[in-house]
Amino acid sequence: MPTQSTSKQLWRDVQVFDGLVQLDEAMTVLVEDGRIAGLWPSGEFNEARAEGAACAGRGGVLTPGLVDCHTHLVYAGNRAGEFEQRLEGVSYEEIARAGGGILSSVRATRAASEDELIAASLPRLDALLADGVTTVEIKSGYGLTVADELKMLRVARRLGELRPVRVITTLLGAHALPPEYAGRADDYVSLVCDEMIPAAAAEGLADAVDVFCEGIGFSPAQCERIYQAAKAHGLAIKAHAEQLSNLGGSALAARYGALSADHIEYLDEAGVRAMAEAGTVAVLLPGAFHVLRETQLPPIELLRSYDVPMAVASDANPGTSPICMPTLMANLACTLFRLTPREALSGMTAQAARALGRLDLGRIEVGAPADLCLWDIQQPAELAYAVQAGRLRQRVFNGEVVYAR
Repeated sequence: MPTQSTSKQLWRDVQVFDGLVQLDEAMTVLVEDGRIAGLWPSGEFNEARAEGAACAGRGGVLTPGLVDCHTHLVYAGNRAGEFEQRLEGVSYEEIARAGGGILSSVRATRAASEDELIAASLPRLDALLADGVTTVEIKSGYGLTVADELKMLRVARRLGELRPVRVITTLLGAHALPPEYAGRADDYVSLVCDEMIPAAAAEGLADAVDVFCEGIGFSPAQCERIYQAAKAHGLAIKAHAEQLSNLGGSALAARYGALSADHIEYLDEAGVRAMAEAGTVAVLLPGAFHVLRETQLPPIELLRSYDVPMAVASDANPGTSPICMPTLMANLACTLFRLTPREALSGMTAQAARALGRLDLGRIEVGAPADLCLWDIQQPAELAYAVQAGRLRQRVFNGEVVYAR
């Protein structure tokens, strides 16, 4: 990771999307000591305010660095064969129950060393960075033993040392039931609660704990045990919930103050209301919806009516969303889920940061960390309108221009 910038830099005459709204006139943005130090309409900018500042960029659209708040980047192997199976009519649930799906990735990931996982994961991370990501959440969940889950989390932390990006880590020990615990789900949950969570917390490897609350995952009662263990160790809570059915997982997570509930295609009004009351973010994952050819849409209008923040993420993973292009997710969120371009871009900046508990990120405002992207486009909506690589002119991380074209 680069050291924090100590120089003054200006971005002049840029169209700014501040993380929530598009500012209506050309702006000048000053960055100093790794943070946004000033933001003015260009017509009102006084050069004396930024004496000694170098011009780092001019024109284009300036947004916060993108925040990918739900990924499974660290894994070994691939599941192209299952992709073929689904196209031949086999359901995701049928594949999972036959020992494929997540467990296929578990077998490959358990067999891989940390260095092998680094080598496999870096190209995926690099693809996210090339599309504007400056903060990424990385989940474990393909180890399902204490040692292998910690291995995955260590790899995720190392990725943040090898590239200029903020990495947030999430322990997803309750991703699937490992084969050695077949028929003993409660015993495995005890392992997660009594050994896995304490070990991850003791080593400082996890920022949050996630669960897969689903018929092919874990029951609400089992997830609640995990939430209680996470709370006892000071870790934030997240949930995969209401992806394939409605078990009330989002409402349960909200009762425990969850940062987010993710997928939520089958979320009902009671769940939406619970999330609104708790301030829990709805994380939309259109990549998985697209790859699985789902038809049950998330309740977007209900989320809007209850003012539930909506984030958008890649869900980059080997089985259901093998996609590492966040701007494609903005397009899919609009075309499949009917978000507006502003909602989609806010969902990949300010609201995605909120889903990680990082209210300091995903905004262009004075005092915020200078994680920025300068795009060769004329208006922010183009990031959702077109699926096109190569529009990123600069990626700024912690005040440093770490990529420039």
